[in-house]
Amino acid sequence: MPQITVEFSPALDHVDWRAFALALHPVVVETAAARLEACKTRTLRTTDEVVGDVVGGDTGPAIVNVTLALLAGRSDETRARLSEATLELLRKHIEPVDGVTLHVSAEVRDLDPSYRKFEE
Repeated sequence: MPQITVEFSPALDHVDWRAFALALHPVVVETAAARLEACKTRTLRTTDEVVGDVVGGDTGPAIVNVTLALLAGRSDETRARLSEATLELLRKHIEPVDGVTLHVSAEVRDLDPSYRKFEE
């Protein structure tokens, strides 16, 4: 915990997603009282996007969605602050691309009570 997933469009291949993750982890620690060594981020490059009736690609729409899954117990206010901080960090890490419209979102949710893990 936290389990962080970043989904992004191919038009955003130029973004240094590792740098974003390394910058996000301390924000999660500070905002949501997580442990740095527990933060885990996966980045997933999507292959197809459609926004409305426009197909994404090298131009057109590009989508970024960050999902932060935490153990239950954070207030709505804390989750909202973390979503806003994540969006602000994305603004700093994503440079605009001519002809590309960005659709960026962040969601903080609780892990299901069935969540279990192990480390070796």
